[in-house]
Amino acid sequence: MSEKPKCGAKTRQEDSKEFCTLAAGWGTPHPGIGHCRLHGGNTGGQKIKAAKIKADREVQVVLAELDVTPVDDPLTALSQLAGQVVAWQKATAALVNRLGDEIRYEGHAGAEQLRAEVQMYERAMDRANTVLSTIARLDIDGRLARIEESKAKLLMDAVQAGLAAIGITGDQAVKVKQVMARKLRAVSG
Repeated sequence: MSEKPKCGAKTRQEDSKEFCTLAAGWGTPHPGIGHCRLHGGNTGGQKIKAAKIKADREVQVVLAELDVTPVDDPLTALSQLAGQVVAWQKATAALVNRLGDEIRYEGHAGAEQLRAEVQMYERAMDRANTVLSTIARLDIDGRLARIEESKAKLLMDAVQAGLAAIGITGDQAVKVKQVMARKLRAVSG
C-alpha cells in the first residue's frame, strides 16, 4: 500500500534535519499536492504549482485511457495538426476580441495583470507560427502532391499492364488511359 504524500518541508527548529509529516496540501484547497498550509502550501505560487501538478495527473490518466495508434502518414497528420492549431488560434482571438477594453485587470495590491485569454491567444499564435513554419520548411504540400502523383502513376501503370495482358492496345488503350486520367484528376480535386 502506498503512503499518502507528506508535506516534506524542513522544520524550522535549529540544526534540525526533520521534515514536516503533515499531509501534503493539508489546510489548502489542493489536498495531496505540495506543502501543507503551515509551510506555504496556500501561497499563490504553490496554488499554481498544485494546479499544474493536478492537471498533469489528469492528462496522464486520460492518455493512459486513450487507444493511441501510430501515425502512418506524418505529412497528412502534420497538415491536420496545422488546421487544429489555426482553428484554436482563431477561437482564442474571438475570446480576446470579446474582452474589449478589459484586457487587463487589477490584481492584489493594485498590481495589473493580463487576462488569461490574452495569454492563451499569444500562445496560440506562437504555436500556429511554429507548426506553419515547419510545414513551409518541410514543403509538406509539395511532398503530398508528389505522393499523390506517384500513386496515380502506379495505378496508371497497373491499368496499362492489365490492358496489355488482355490484348487491348493502340487507340483503345490510349482512350482508356485518358478516361482514367480525367477520373483521377476529378477525384483528386
